[in-house]
Amino acid sequence: MTVDKQAPGSGSIMVVGGGISGLTTALEAAEVGYEVFIIEKNPYLGGRVSQLNQYFPKLCPPTCGLEINFRRIKDNPNIKVFTLAEVEKVNGAPGNYSVDVKLSPRYVNSNCTCCGECAKVCETEVPNDFNFGMDRIKGAYLPHEMAFPSRYVISSRIIGTEDAKKVKAACKYDAVELDMETKTVSLSVGSLVWATGWEPYDANRIDNLGFGRYQNIVTNMMMERLAAPNGPTQGKILRPSDDKAPETIAFVQCAGSRDENHLPYCSYICCMASLKQATYVRALYPDAKIYVFYIDIRSPGQRYEKFYQMVKADPNVVFIKGKVAEVSEDPDTKNITVVAENALTGEKIRQTVDMVVLATGMQPTAANVKLPAELKFNSDGFIINDFEKGGMFGTGCAAKPFDVTSANQHATGMALKAIQTLVNR
Repeated sequence: MTVDKQAPGSGSIMVVGGGISGLTTALEAAEVGYEVFIIEKNPYLGGRVSQLNQYFPKLCPPTCGLEINFRRIKDNPNIKVFTLAEVEKVNGAPGNYSVDVKLSPRYVNSNCTCCGECAKVCETEVPNDFNFGMDRIKGAYLPHEMAFPSRYVISSRIIGTEDAKKVKAACKYDAVELDMETKTVSLSVGSLVWATGWEPYDANRIDNLGFGRYQNIVTNMMMERLAAPNGPTQGKILRPSDDKAPETIAFVQCAGSRDENHLPYCSYICCMASLKQATYVRALYPDAKIYVFYIDIRSPGQRYEKFYQMVKADPNVVFIKGKVAEVSEDPDTKNITVVAENALTGEKIRQTVDMVVLATGMQPTAANVKLPAELKFNSDGFIINDFEKGGMFGTGCAAKPFDVTSANQHATGMALKAIQTLVNR
């Protein structure tokens, strides 16, 4: 007779990352009865999708998909959410892991009603990370108006200051706790799904494209925030140097992608993001002229191809097949001149525009921050799933570049894999 000496496994699943992939994984597992822990490093759920103005396929705002998911989370007792949380250590084997999670203080407890009195009295301003530093917010803030959990955050930068005391005094609900400390909790889970998402590639590293040197060069994610009604300009696309409405805009595709010196792969969605952003500009400024510099336009699938053809038919959108070699700025007007060689005609093109948008690529978060677990990665930092071993899986843009629809589909599959680990133990 054989005796199974394996320690009893846990029937719980941990999802690391509360973006769209993490939310989908968590909900799919919880709604069939499993206990799920969501671990999110930001003070809110929603990830990159919450920063978009609109997303494919229906070009609806993020409230459209996230609101339903947040309601499902609220209504599901199987899901426990930890924000401002990071996994520090993973021990154990498939079916039986012990995970140490570090919880950073929010300095605001669950009494918070989002009345905003704390922000009114706070005088200190800090850079707004949600808007990529394009504006500033108070040291007591709601990350954005759709933030879930719907609760203010006190920036650690004001702790110990007079401002912090004012913030505490202004709260009628005893929600501000300035003595909250970092703590670590240990959770037992049977499987982990890493939905750690992506970061925009650092455009400062692409020397020839002028980001960081010239004010009127922004990245595609900054453009998304400029177009969003809750962004730094309340949805008006204005050039940063003088808040002027741009009459001409150049989109530079593959900024850092498909480049051996930066990201050697195609980031899958950048072409479509630029085409979508061209429609934002055209809707706001009917006379604006747009130039798209590209290597190849990648519009995967019938729906995206149709969208590309629609944008291409617009006489105010000019497509130029050519990789941008350099950019320069007119110090007086702050206009940008983009230089490229037209791959079809061989001629050198110099196009001067009011503003440039760099279609920077999608880099997995794990390429810059080492995940504290025994996972396999490819040379670009994407997680390679080991289905034979089981137990831990990467999903969404932690596994490969995806659009929202494909990320959701992948996340559903990984929820199933996580459940299989529990069932098979």
